[in-house]
Amino acid sequence: VQLQASGGGLVQAGGSLRLSCAASGTLFKLYDMGWYRQAPGNERVMVAAISKGGDINYADSVKGRFTISRNNAENMLYLEMSSLKPEDTAVYYCRSNQLGLVSWGRGTLVTVSS
Repeated sequence: VQLQASGGGLVQAGGSLRLSCAASGTLFKLYDMGWYRQAPGNERVMVAAISKGGDINYADSVKGRFTISRNNAENMLYLEMSSLKPEDTAVYYCRSNQLGLVSWGRGTLVTVSS
């Protein structure tokens, strides 16, 4: 599967952004999906995940601020981010997982200014 993330940009602290990830193919509804981020000098870490069945998990650092969702009919994954903090600055990646077969999209840069 090919994934294309978009929606990143520069935002002031306290602001909001919506990331989108478009997936190719016809099996999107069978994929577990997630958003990950990687800040400079840091490892890539999970931000939010949504299973094919709709189960959702968030990193503690974003709970209550970020919302992950998916639209299976349109092969789309979303991440609504609010109350953004400078520490949210990172490249954000979408990831798919189908029975252990993992694909990554190109990242989209989110920069939060203080």
